[in-house]
Amino acid sequence: MNTENKKRTDQPDPEIISGGMGVRISWWVMARIVSMMGGLGVVSGTALEIVYPRILQDGDPGGHVKRAFTELVRRQPALAEPVWELFNKYYIEGGRAPGTPYKPVAPCRLTRIENFRPGPDSFWELPREMQILVLAANFAEVWLAGEGHDKPVGINFLRKVERPLPWALYGAMLAGAAYVLVGAGSPDEMPSMIERLSRHEPAAMSLKVYGARSNSGSFYAAVRPEAILGGQAPVLPAPKFLAIVSSFGLASALASNPASKPYGFVVEGSEAGGHSAAPAKMRFDAKGQPLLVYTDQDKADVGAIAGLGLPFWLAGAYGAPARLREARSLGASGIQFGTMAALSSQSGMAPALRSKVMKLLTSGELKVSNAMVSPTGFPFKVARVPGTVSEESVYEARKRMCDIGLLQVNYLTPEGELGYRCPAEPVEVFLAKGGRAQNTTGRVCLCNALLAATGLPQLRPGGYEEPAVVTLGEDLQAVRDLLALLPRGQEAYTIGRALLFLRSAA
Repeated sequence: MNTENKKRTDQPDPEIISGGMGVRISWWVMARIVSMMGGLGVVSGTALEIVYPRILQDGDPGGHVKRAFTELVRRQPALAEPVWELFNKYYIEGGRAPGTPYKPVAPCRLTRIENFRPGPDSFWELPREMQILVLAANFAEVWLAGEGHDKPVGINFLRKVERPLPWALYGAMLAGAAYVLVGAGSPDEMPSMIERLSRHEPAAMSLKVYGARSNSGSFYAAVRPEAILGGQAPVLPAPKFLAIVSSFGLASALASNPASKPYGFVVEGSEAGGHSAAPAKMRFDAKGQPLLVYTDQDKADVGAIAGLGLPFWLAGAYGAPARLREARSLGASGIQFGTMAALSSQSGMAPALRSKVMKLLTSGELKVSNAMVSPTGFPFKVARVPGTVSEESVYEARKRMCDIGLLQVNYLTPEGELGYRCPAEPVEVFLAKGGRAQNTTGRVCLCNALLAATGLPQLRPGGYEEPAVVTLGEDLQAVRDLLALLPRGQEAYTIGRALLFLRSAA
């Protein structure tokens, strides 16, 4: 790795971390600015294998994908042929014709690796083309965020999006990611995966498979670097791993085991946007649907987490100058801020959609609610924005389908193979795969809706365009406070202005 592109992991930890939000909301443009200004810019690693083919079909504006792929091939010559085959498969000079749908990308489905390791466990991998696509897209996003400077950048993954994760992690590490953040599930296997991949050794991550019998062994997704790169490669700097947790219990369990011990934690409160942990005590309405009521017992014991002796950052309603001061007084290294970053002019949110959200915010009409709309079963924050799936009429008008499948769960078919089902797919299809009807109520296809939010909506026959979903944290006051400092009538701010505002705590 060139010194110029190496993002050193021995630099002091940043005080402020930007959130790794949504699908491309935290994209390389915003992360690059945050890092260059002394924070830790974090890109979202979710669905990049869908994002990058769509960018290419839109003509690769600015030539950024081509530039990043060129760097990947320069570093890893063995990838030249498959990387450029993928580029040419999706690239359209000048972009798609108006009204043309995006060429679909095959869902991340796994195939069994024969004779990988002896024993009852089974090991699975993505098809070769998808391995390269996932790796290249994550390399590109991290490399672009770090291009032209030597400050560290990070990448955020969801443990729930498990099938592409091993290859996404490897691609990010090849690009020099200095930090890796993982939430939405227990990330206990990440430290060992990072260590093995830094040496280009095979690494496996367990898969949750519904219906698997106790005598059928465990299931793993396994990445084999030698089969990808075709030989020896220099050892990579291991990124610092931050586990995203919402309780002392999980933090303590991770820290107490050398195999799962992270470098540090991001301690996320229930007010944070996106996916959240469920309340410790679930309550249900008369129809059996969960009521997402959080109490003091759902708050992480920050003092106990500080006692673990590892660096930690507080997130979820901490994106404000006073909260930064409070976090430091509690022993935290700093904060992670998301909502303010997502609404900045440099976020990846579609400009027209962001403008609509900002108008609602300044008029006092923007509401954010916790809902069970995610196929994962995790609570998910939804901003009430006209024209998005937060409106009942928009949700009902959309035909159920699951053509991306990142949030599908694995289940064991009668033939002993892996099958995939999603509560947001057609109900009869979900039930035929062994799903439960109550799990389909109100579920939203987040894959399509989050892609639409970043300005990459799929078009359907008849001109139907996939609607967006906007996820933000519940605490919007800090954004209002920042807007109050701007010239009268100005309803937009840069990510740099947001950082300066947060640093006014000093």
